[in-house]
Amino acid sequence: MSSVLVVGYDPQAIPGVDSEALRAALDAELARFAEHGIDAAMTLLVFDASAEPTLVASLTRRPWDVVVVGGGIRRTEQLLPLFEQIMNLIGRHAPQASVAFNSSGGDSVEAARRWL
Repeated sequence: MSSVLVVGYDPQAIPGVDSEALRAALDAELARFAEHGIDAAMTLLVFDASAEPTLVASLTRRPWDVVVVGGGIRRTEQLLPLFEQIMNLIGRHAPQASVAFNSSGGDSVEAARRWL
């Protein structure tokens, strides 16, 4: 079974966002992976000192086939250093994984399937 790790920004850390609704949408997207026979997990990061150890623990939990990096991290200019950190940690701790980018929280399955 193929394995995918989805890396996103923790909705609880986004001011002015309905974090419960966003989290429900992310969980629904994880359920879609199972419908496609893909074993998936999600790691939600905050741009602070916890980001690196949290991501490294997730990247080394198992050999991932694909790591999907969410648009909330890539498209937010203030998170550019976090995006760079994520890309470097993927290369260092999951070099076997392809990297994919979603355009929204609702198309992570399609992003991953491009590389499976």
